[in-house]
Amino acid sequence: MAEESNPEWSDRDPTKDKLRTEIWSLLKEKRAARRDPFGHIPNFIGAEQAAERLAQLPIWQRATVIKCNPDSPQKPVRLRALQDGKRLYMAVPRLTSTRCFVELTAEDLHSRNIPLKEAATIRGALIYGKLVSFEEMEPIDLVIAGCVAVSRNGGRTGKGAGFADLELAMLKQFGKVEANTPIATTVHSLQVVEDMQLPMRSHDWPLNWIVTPEEVIETQTPYSQPDGLDWEAIRPDQYQKIPILRKLRERFDCSEP
Repeated sequence: MAEESNPEWSDRDPTKDKLRTEIWSLLKEKRAARRDPFGHIPNFIGAEQAAERLAQLPIWQRATVIKCNPDSPQKPVRLRALQDGKRLYMAVPRLTSTRCFVELTAEDLHSRNIPLKEAATIRGALIYGKLVSFEEMEPIDLVIAGCVAVSRNGGRTGKGAGFADLELAMLKQFGKVEANTPIATTVHSLQVVEDMQLPMRSHDWPLNWIVTPEEVIETQTPYSQPDGLDWEAIRPDQYQKIPILRKLRERFDCSEP
């Protein structure tokens, strides 16, 4: 019997709900995740190897400012960013703060004798990082997104709540992400699906790079990035739960949600 995919966010896109459940089931069956993957960005076996493979790419080596998701499988990515001296931005989980990003630098952490490995965890980043507003952030050179499923043409889906898409749309609204800013992910090879299995919507942000423990995929995606926040696609519950959205609507759009 299939497990419930994610009761909090299910039924928003039945096609993607079904795909997420299939991927979570597959990872669990193959024991390819470190804990039960259902309802999570899967903490896949081989995350460290994928992070190392990502760090060898020119897009990583050129980047001085990186935005990375706060999920467990990308902890090795966040740690490598700090070790490589990059400025790291991590979204506050569920965007619950109006200052919805945490800023971390190795220089600051070393000055306070805080181990980089500790600061790279979700909890450590929230404790030791600095909450920043969009105006305080520097332009981002590389985005790392957490995914449940991806396709070789750049399609992606997360857990179904839409946080990653909202984060990127807000960053683009403030000019911190540009049309040519590369977007990458690290995933298990079992999370890579056929293109036709993963439909993309107008507010979805595509991937330029997919990195698994075994390979690097440059997607050459045909999908274009959204121009910014799509007010029509934002749901009432998102306005209620994400305080920064209402403030941004007042700033960028005079109509009421």
